[in-house]
Amino acid sequence: MTYAYVGVLFLLFALAVPVAFALAGTSIILTIMERGFDFNAGFLVQRAVSGLDNFLLLSVPFFLYTGRVMNAGGITERIFRFARALVGSMRGGLAQVNIMASIIFAGMSGTAVSDAAGLGTIVIKAMREAGYKDDFSVAVTAASSTIGPLIPPSVPLVIYALMTGVSVGGILLAGLIPGLIMGVALMIYVAIYARVKGLPAGEAFSGRELVTSFRSGLPALLTPVIIVGGIVTGIATPTEASAVAAVYATILALFVYRATSLREIFSIAKATVIDTGTIMLIVSMAMIYGYLVTRAGITSAMASGIASISTDPIVVMLLLVGFLMIVGCFLEGTAAIIILSPVLLPVMIATGIDPMHFGVVMVLTLMLGLLTPPFGMVLFVLARISGVPLHVIVRAVLPFLLPLLLVVLLLILFPPIVTFLPSIAF
Repeated sequence: MTYAYVGVLFLLFALAVPVAFALAGTSIILTIMERGFDFNAGFLVQRAVSGLDNFLLLSVPFFLYTGRVMNAGGITERIFRFARALVGSMRGGLAQVNIMASIIFAGMSGTAVSDAAGLGTIVIKAMREAGYKDDFSVAVTAASSTIGPLIPPSVPLVIYALMTGVSVGGILLAGLIPGLIMGVALMIYVAIYARVKGLPAGEAFSGRELVTSFRSGLPALLTPVIIVGGIVTGIATPTEASAVAAVYATILALFVYRATSLREIFSIAKATVIDTGTIMLIVSMAMIYGYLVTRAGITSAMASGIASISTDPIVVMLLLVGFLMIVGCFLEGTAAIIILSPVLLPVMIATGIDPMHFGVVMVLTLMLGLLTPPFGMVLFVLARISGVPLHVIVRAVLPFLLPLLLVVLLLILFPPIVTFLPSIAF
C-alpha cells in the first residue's frame, strides 16, 4: 500500500493531470482502496479547508500582485538602468547588469518566473543590440532568475513556512544571504567566461549616471526595505508587510511613475486571483494527501530508511538534495514544496537538521528545476520572449548550473550562512 501512494500520484503526473487534481485523485483512490466506496468524505473536506485556514496564506496573493505591478509599472526599466550604471562598465558588462538587476528585482517579485518575464524582455533586447549571442543572453537571464525565490519577499519560502510551521519572518531573512551569494557566484562565472571569450567591457563608469538612475529608481528600490524592514522591526507581520508593499507598488505605478492605468491594474489583479486560486487549490489538496501519507506511516518509514543509511546531517542533506534535483525536473517548485516539505519534516527532525536551514536549501535546489527540461518553466517563458529554440537554451543554461550547485553545497556545509540573520533578528 505504501508504494501506491507514490505510484498512483506519479502515474497521474505522467498522464499530465494537473497537480491539484492529481493529489485529489490519488487521495480519493487510496481512500476507496482502504475503506471501500462507502466512506465518509467529510474528513477529506475538513482537511482541505483546514489547510487554507491560515493567515500567512494571505501574503501569497499580495506578493504575486506586487511583482506583477512592478513589471507593468515601468519599474523594471528603472532597475535595469540603475544596474547598468552600477556594474555595466565591467567586462561582459550587460551580462553582469543582467545578474545585478535580478538581485535588485528579487526584492520585489518573489518568484523566478516573474523575474524572467519582467526583466527578460528588457535585458535580452539590450544584450542582443550590443552584439551578445542570443543563447548566452537567455542563459544568463534564466540562471539569474533563480535568485528571485531566495531574496525576500519569496513566495516559495512563505509556502514552505506554512507547510512546516517555521517562522515566516525568520525564513525570509534566512534566504537573503544565500540569494546574494548566488548573485556573486554567477557574476564570478560570467567574469571568467567574459575573459575567456574576450567579451568587451561596457560603457565607462559614470558617477553622474549612477546618481541620476538611483534617484529615478529610489522609490522602487525602497520596496524590499519596506517589506524586510517591517518584518524585522516587528512593525508588521509578513502578511501585513506584503499588503503594504502591494499598496505601495500600486501608488508607484499609477501616480509616481504614471506608467500604467487602472484598467491594467484590474487586469493584474485578475491574473493574481487566478494564480492564487491555483496555489490555494494545490495547498488544500496537498493537505489531504499529506494527512493520508502520514497516517499510512510513510513519513516515519522514510525517516527510518534514511537513518539506516546515515545519521550525519550533511550526508542526509546531500541525499535529499539529490532526490530534490530529480523531483525538480518533473514537478513545479511550489507544488513540490507543498507536497514534500511535510513529508520530509520528520526526516529533518530525526537527523537533527534545522528545518529553516533545509528550507532554503530545498527551495534553491527545486529552483534549479526551472532551468532543466522537461518542465523548466523559466525555459519556456524565455523561449517565448526571445524566440530562441528551447533546445538551444537548454544547452546554453547547463554550464550555469555549476556555480549554482556550488552554492547549494556551500549552504549545506556551512549552515550559519542561512541561520545567521534569523538568529540575530528573532
